[in-house]
Amino acid sequence: MAPTAESPQSEREKVESWRLHVLVEAGYPLPLAEKLAPSEADLHRAVELVTAGCTHQTAAEILL
Repeated sequence: MAPTAESPQSEREKVESWRLHVLVEAGYPLPLAEKLAPSEADLHRAVELVTAGCTHQTAAEILL
């Protein structure tokens, strides 16, 4: 196997990447998802708010 130039992702980067994916899948626009992903915002609550009819912008304001 040839060595790669990429450094392995830290656990935090992996978690943020997964959170970003979940938020985008829930319909959050990328700029909002990028603000929420590294934050302490509750990911499950972020999805619940939009599922309950909250706009993505309002949900982000509540969570941040």
